[in-house]
Order: sequence, then C-alpha cells, then structure tokens
Amino acid sequence: MIKITLPDGSVKEYEKGIEIYDVVKDISEGLARVALGAVVNDDIKGLQETIDEDSSFRVVKFEDKEGKKIFWHTSSHIMALAVQRLFPGVKFAIGPAIDNGFYYDFDTEHRFTPDDLEKIENEMARIVKEGHKLERFVMPRNEALEYFKERKEEYKVDLIEHLSEDEEISFYKLGDFTDLCAGPHLYDVKKIKAIKLLSIAGAYWRGDENNKMLQRIYGITFEKKKELDEYLDKLEEAKKRDHRKLGKELDLFSMHDEGPGFPFFHPKGMVIRNILEDFWREEHAKRGYGEIKTPLILNEALWHQSGHWEHYKENMYFTKIDDAEYAIKPMNCPGSILVYKSKMYSYRDFPLRLAELGLVHRHELSGALHGLMRVRSFTQDDAHIFMVPSQVKEEIKKVIDLADYIYGIFGFKYHIELSTRPENSMGTEEQWDIATNNLKEALEEKGIAFTLNEGDGAFYGPKIDFHLEDAIGRTWQCGTIQLDFQMPERFDLTYVDKDNEKKRPVMVHRTILGSMERFMGILIEHFAGKFPVWIAPVQVSILPISDKFNDYAYELKKTMEDKGIRVEVDDRAEKIGFKIREAQMQKIPYMLVVGEKEVEQNLISVRKRDHGDLGQKPIAEFIENILEEIENKTI
Repeated sequence: MIKITLPDGSVKEYEKGIEIYDVVKDISEGLARVALGAVVNDDIKGLQETIDEDSSFRVVKFEDKEGKKIFWHTSSHIMALAVQRLFPGVKFAIGPAIDNGFYYDFDTEHRFTPDDLEKIENEMARIVKEGHKLERFVMPRNEALEYFKERKEEYKVDLIEHLSEDEEISFYKLGDFTDLCAGPHLYDVKKIKAIKLLSIAGAYWRGDENNKMLQRIYGITFEKKKELDEYLDKLEEAKKRDHRKLGKELDLFSMHDEGPGFPFFHPKGMVIRNILEDFWREEHAKRGYGEIKTPLILNEALWHQSGHWEHYKENMYFTKIDDAEYAIKPMNCPGSILVYKSKMYSYRDFPLRLAELGLVHRHELSGALHGLMRVRSFTQDDAHIFMVPSQVKEEIKKVIDLADYIYGIFGFKYHIELSTRPENSMGTEEQWDIATNNLKEALEEKGIAFTLNEGDGAFYGPKIDFHLEDAIGRTWQCGTIQLDFQMPERFDLTYVDKDNEKKRPVMVHRTILGSMERFMGILIEHFAGKFPVWIAPVQVSILPISDKFNDYAYELKKTMEDKGIRVEVDDRAEKIGFKIREAQMQKIPYMLVVGEKEVEQNLISVRKRDHGDLGQKPIAEFIENILEEIENKTI
C-alpha cells in the first residue's frame, strides 16, 4: 500500500500503481469531472499516469497554471495530428505548452498561410469530436531511436540522442500521431471546446541560427467558447497598446536596421526616461544608496574570474584593445565589485549600498528582439549591497519595501516567485541552502505569499523575482533580488570584523525596474500611452482658436514653463476641432482652449483627456491643481 497526502493534510491509502484518475474519483466524482491532472510530489502528471510511492497530491483544474500546461500541451499534439493528416510528409520537432497557449515546430516544404490555419483549426475540432484518449507508453532507448529513424524523424532522433543514458523514453499516442514526449497530457481530448490558431513564425531548430529554420504555429484553446472570446478581446486590446506602435505615434523612440536591437530615444522619450531616472535616484538617495558609474568595456580576465565566461559567454560581445582581449559588459556586478575592492571596509561600513544605472549589452538572437521589451543594449537600475551575514534578512526586507513603494506609484499589482538552484550553478549545496533559506524567511517574515520556481535561480545564487500585472492582466517580470555567496569568494572580497579578523561579506544583486528600456515599454502598454501628468512628455497643449490669440497663448506658455510645467502651443492655422483631435491623438493630459472670452476675462477653457470639457477656470487655479497632481504623482 502507498500513502497519498492531500492538501488539507488528510492521508488516503491505495494499492501501489493506482491510476491518478482513480484517486481523484475516490476523492470526489464531481472533482473527477473537472480535473485535468494532479501535482504529485511536485511533478505535474496526467490522469492516466500511475503512482508507485508515498506522495503529496493536489488535483489541478484549468484555472490552475499546471492545469493549463496539461491542457495546452495536449492541444499541441492535437494540432500536430491535424497537420499530419492535412500535410503528409511533414516532420515534427517540438510542441510544448507556453504561458499563453502552445506551439509546434514543423519541417515541411509547404509554406503555411493564414488559410491553412483555418483548415488546421477545423481538423482539430474534428479530432476533438472523435474523442481520442491519450495513451502513454515507454520504450528502451535503442528501440526508440530505431522507431524514429525508420520514420525519418530526424528531430526526434536528435532529441533522444541528447537525453541521458538512464532517462526513461516515454511516448504519447493520439490517434495516428505518436510523439516522443514526457507529458503530462489530458486523459482524453473531449474537454477542448474552443480552438484558435494565432500566428505563424520562423524558428531555428534548438534556437541555433546555424540550424534549419522551421515553421512554428502558435495557438490557444479553452474549455469554453466564452473564455476564448474574452482572450481574443484581450489580444485586440493588447494590439492597441503595443508599445512599438504607440512609440512611433507618440514620437518616443525608434528602431533602425543600422542598429538592430539598439533603441534610439527621441526628445519626448527622453523626457519620460529622465523623469524615471530622477525618481529612481531620489528614492535611492533617501535610502542610503551611493550612486556609482563603471566602464562599459572590461578585460576578458575579469569575466573568467566572475564566472560569466563559463556561464554566459554566448550572450557577450568582445573586442580587442592594445592586442588584449576585452568584453563589453553584459552585467554590472564585476564593475561594482572592483569599486568595492578599491578600499578596505570595516563591519561598521555595512550595509554598503552601491547603485548604478548601468548600460549593458547582451547578444540576443534577431528573432527574439521585440521593441523595447527585448533589446541588445539596455540600462539596468542595478544595485549591489555588501553586508555581514546577520544583516541579510533585514536588507532583503528593505529592498522588498522599496520595490513595493515604487510599483505602487505606477499602480502595479505584483506577485513574487522564489527561484532556486539551477543545474549549471556555482558553489556548494550548503551555501545554496543558506542563501535560499534567507530569501524564504525574509518573505515569510514580511507575510508575503510567493510561489517556488525550482531550478530557475541565477548561476551564482537564488533569487526573488517580482512579476507586475498591467492594466489588462498581463504579467511582466521586472525586479529581482539575488543573494550571492559566490562572487565574494571568486574576487576574494573581505572586510575587517569587530574581532579585527578579515571576513567574507555577503552580496546582494538587485533591480527594481529591471531595465529602463523594458520598463518604459511596459509603462507605454500599461497606460496605453495615456501617461499620468507627472510622466507625460507634454503635460499641457494650449490651443488658440485663431492666430489673433497666439500672443495670449504664448504668455500662458511662459507662465506655466516658469512653474516647471511641460507645455506646447498649437498655433497652426487649423480649426479648433482639428487641434483638439490632434492633442487627443497625442494623448496629452490637458488641453487649454483660448479665444476672445478667455482673453477678455483672463481665463482658460480646460479640456481633460478622457473627461472632455471641464469649463472655464482662472489660470492660477489650473496651475495650482496641475502642480498638485505632479507633486503627488497622481495616476
């Protein structure tokens, strides 16, 4: 017999090898009708899989992220079967679930078109109606290789050859389609009621541009048509908010073929950027951070010492200076470490907080570039905190408080993930356990809920990641807190302790905004370009009804500029309706219409973005109100 421990702590006993579906059915018939799988000892499993040992057990439904993973992974196999039926001779690469749906990579001479997506969707719907069950089976490695070699499925052969010798080779069969797959999958396909294939893209096999370009089809599925309709509405809203489109329309930034992945900021974009940087500096100065600036290019030997050469070399750019090898920095931490090493510190100097708006360069594949969200050069709002071990938890709490304050200013909700030791990590298990426990205890003592992200830490330490939720419910990973016992060892960092002995400090790496570029992209989409007054590049547009009121408009402009308000005058010989529409298109927070009445009575007619006409107001009253909005950073 085996013991199954449920989330409420109750324990049930079953025969070894029991199917997960039977366990769920035993708990509740109703639960069995909506269950998609279960998390068994932290592994996601399908209902058709079995349990052979004592296990923790949690049932998952579609609303759970694990349930979605099962649902969408199965959907990718349904799409593959549909493609196999419609396009004989296609070769199959990989088809995983992703955060929003699934994809499958195909190798075929046929070039997929939008019309093909509709045909594949219809075939997928037919497959669902056929009601197939997914059958799981395993094969010895040599038989699995032979199976796919006979079928000339070179990508599956490549995948098997890269698996470890002792790894179980599992398969899932769906109708006539059999795939190399670890799972998990749905018990059958009946629950997939709404299907939409979204786009076609190119993708290199294994993400390597030296390999063949495959065709990738993205899709999404739901249990109900209503859920799909809501998702498609959200996609349409996301298109309207696309920061690349708005960046061009609002004249904030541009991208050019002469510098792929390297953004060009325009004057209005620089207004936003400078405001964000000034705000960042002000808040860090209040909390005892000293700002530093470190070089863009540093000797290659430094990157060997830091471990980046071993773990990050493929993402770095290199150059030669005086016949010596140098690297353009992909991260700011080694520079910050050299600043630390320039003098000897005492325990009385700790915690030492060094902040840097540091420009870094990372080589991203051209296919991965995406506006400001994925670039090759960006400025991290970095900081490195050096401390004695006893200060770690308190410092982490302070960083969490700072992140919470800054995100609140922009109106972001967020959730937190704690990421643990990855496979290619540096350091001992004991060091990692101490570091991970420090992060976990800091979160628990703050009373903050978090999810565990196993194996996704940095190569030098575990981390806390902040995932922001924007106005339409999408999440963006921004801030991070990384606890590091490795770099201080590699660089032999020391301080003099109270016993007059040299000791090793602990180091924390952290960002709040993540990068200035990406955070600006997120803000553009979060606010749909309608920035709060304090961030808006142009806060007020003065609109004279005709050119005879231009002098009054420019007097107003001068008065407001003297108060620090960013203001422009639209003195074009156009009708007032046209000028108002133009200002609305530019998403300017306030429009001041001036004509004969306003000049005679020394007033302004105020229009507010999204609120329309607010009526006539005295100039002093308007200035006082807008300055209050700016001061309070009103959203």
